[in-house]
Amino acid sequence: MPTRKVKVASRVGLHARPASLFVQAVTATGLPVTIAKGDGDPVDARSILMVMGLAVGNNDEVTLTAEGDGADAALDQLVELLEVDHDAP
Repeated sequence: MPTRKVKVASRVGLHARPASLFVQAVTATGLPVTIAKGDGDPVDARSILMVMGLAVGNNDEVTLTAEGDGADAALDQLVELLEVDHDAP
């Protein structure tokens, strides 16, 4: 099962707008994707409440895991999304 680790670049972490953009991108993949903060338990990355409940802050490392056809490419796109500060002016 493909996995990627990435540090979240958004200044507010995965809250509000960045979390919404991330969840929309995950949902668009059509794949089951999980996200975990540090060594924590993974949660469904398609759920805005679950993602925001992780309390991911700026520069926190998260682990993304996906399963299915195209999982590697989907994870690469999600990593790119998380490496951008979506709160920058």
